Amino acid sequence: MATRFYLSIPDAGALGAVGAFAFRSQGPEGMAEELQAALREDALFQRWRAAQDDPDAVDPGLGATDPAATVRGEQHDLKIDLIAITSIPGTILKHRLRLLAGNGWELRDVSAA
Repeated sequence: MATRFYLSIPDAGALGAVGAFAFRSQGPEGMAEELQAALREDALFQRWRAAQDDPDAVDPGLGATDPAATVRGEQHDLKIDLIAITSIPGTILKHRLRLLAGNGWELRDVSAA
């Protein structure tokens, strides 16, 4: 069953300091595309896994994907809102967001899709 996650990035300009896996885009459409790719494919997970001290010890369940995931982005002043619809569990979604945005994001609401 798919879940709709309402996410907010209060200050997209501050995300550049997040690290090697951070969003490359600064706008809502680009961020939505990057998050959507991170949910649909395992490329971001594989890059992160390869950077770990013991990649073989990483739980392969963290690499779950949802080929049907969709993400929409909207700009509201300096804040970017993202709405992700996916069957990926919330813990994995949060892990991907921490890679992309560090602590610079907020989960605003969750509902059935």
